[in-house]
Amino acid sequence: MTPQDTPTAATTRHGDFAELRRRVTEAGLLRKRPLYYTCRTTALLAALALLLIWFTALGASWWQLALAPVLALILGQLALLGHDVAHHAVFSGRRATDLAGILLGNLVVGMSYGWWVSDHNRHHAHPNRAGRDPAADAILFVRTAEQAAWTRGLRRTVAKYQAELFFPLLSLQALGLVVATAVTLARGRLRHPALERTLAVLHYALAAGLLLAVLTPLQALAFALLCGAVLGVYLGCIFAPNHKGMPMTGPDEAPADYLRRQVLPSRNLRAGPFTHFVFGGLGYQIEHHLFPAMPIAALRPASRIVRAYCAEVGLAYREAGLVDSFREILEDLRAVGRSVDAAPAAPPATALPGARADGDATPAEHEAVR
Repeated sequence: MTPQDTPTAATTRHGDFAELRRRVTEAGLLRKRPLYYTCRTTALLAALALLLIWFTALGASWWQLALAPVLALILGQLALLGHDVAHHAVFSGRRATDLAGILLGNLVVGMSYGWWVSDHNRHHAHPNRAGRDPAADAILFVRTAEQAAWTRGLRRTVAKYQAELFFPLLSLQALGLVVATAVTLARGRLRHPALERTLAVLHYALAAGLLLAVLTPLQALAFALLCGAVLGVYLGCIFAPNHKGMPMTGPDEAPADYLRRQVLPSRNLRAGPFTHFVFGGLGYQIEHHLFPAMPIAALRPASRIVRAYCAEVGLAYREAGLVDSFREILEDLRAVGRSVDAAPAAPPATALPGARADGDATPAEHEAVR
């Protein structure tokens, strides 16, 4: 038995997070921030209302395409607000959380709240763990040589050039959310299926009706495609620096303790207040993963405590500037893409090795968001 495997060392490592949580709690960083979220929600909804008024007043014009990226950024910020709601950073109770999350997700953004919660639960429970983390097993990108070996046909070609195709592929993220929402609502495996279906259908009916009432059909199609592409790139660029290019864990490897499982595969952004605002606070990804219910306004002060504590226990705390983080992502994607030529195509399969169906998440995994 090696020194790090002794019962005393194991107990100490599992107690590391308890001590960190004590320090963060004593600093008052886990308390709710109702005024902050009230102001943020009001500002975003007001911005959305003003943009829709401007859109209606401008009428059938190709200049409307200039508003499409602005709408995408507002919807992205509202989606990030829904992310905080789902993590109980805004409300403590499940009923208020679910209602606010469904209103923001299904009605305002057009994305199934129930699907996202299920998907995101598993990501938080096993970040960068192949076969367990849906973000690490995404269709658009391969993250390991083993995943590359299981690609076939067009996906194999895309995987080979995934670094070069990175940003164009991100433009498909919003379309992926629409497809996932449609499939989830059709299956009905949700806590509130009727409410989610009704509000999602209402979202797309109102969006289509407004576009066609103001624009010509061709203008409406161009507006929707541009807005969706920008939204996909925006959301993709927010989430990519968090874990892509960071260490991956195999599906059969023994899981680390909670502190190390969340810190080691995560990367923080070294950036100013404006960048962190654009990223919805998720540039402090390490702190968010350690304390998912922490309001984003508290993540910056928490980072000072977490950074110092990681140094104290000898745990790597990864930070990188915005440009450097994307450079690391592209280098990692390029390295995995090169492995495609060296990897023989595997037989067809419905899932990657170790992958599980949505319904196979353990109760512990479902605690990540709920």
